[in-house]
Amino acid sequence: MKTYDDTWLVVPLYNEKTVISQVISEARQVFPNIVCIDDGSTDGSGAVARAAGAVVTTHPINLGQGAALQTGFDFVLRYTNARFVATFDADGQHSIDDVVAMRQAALDEDLSFVFGSRFLDGAKREMTGLKALVLRTAALVTRLQTGLKLTDAHNGLRLIRRDALEQIHLHQDRMAHASEIVEQLAKTSLPWKEMPVNVRYTDYSRSKGQSLLNSVNILVELVMK
Repeated sequence: MKTYDDTWLVVPLYNEKTVISQVISEARQVFPNIVCIDDGSTDGSGAVARAAGAVVTTHPINLGQGAALQTGFDFVLRYTNARFVATFDADGQHSIDDVVAMRQAALDEDLSFVFGSRFLDGAKREMTGLKALVLRTAALVTRLQTGLKLTDAHNGLRLIRRDALEQIHLHQDRMAHASEIVEQLAKTSLPWKEMPVNVRYTDYSRSKGQSLLNSVNILVELVMK
């Protein structure tokens, strides 16, 4: 199996002991470099991720996904010569094949960042109609605010080249960081695209994932800005 050591996966980690070993082990078959940010887990997730082969940095208390991503970005920029990072969820809902495709597109088309979308042709959607409506509305608001013609502004799977990564400085510690990343990348005026990705919603990921209420809260925050 071909491997890509120029791309680091950045994985926020909070109480995912049940699945993180399998997620890391499978991902490292293609992307051997992974940094997990243990965001104050109380179930030993960090130790499990480290045993599976990931580099683990630790927040002593839970600071939220935005803070975890910024810690991961800072680690990659300071300690590695990575060409790309991919933000990747710890619960196993993202696909390594999608990261491979996004990396190849970035190389072929000289892209600085690639967003994953659940709403482009070719993507497999598994969500309620109400949640799809909320996410599409959030994408529309983000489009009006940033000028980026996104179909899915809150997809956690993104590929970011080093030149764009250096311009990200997240201040939103919690889930609103997704909008902040889009806003900051839009200001770079660097080349980008959106690609269809498949998100696997298992019973486990649904139990751990972002609720409809959180999606609504993010939408309200976007509109009130």
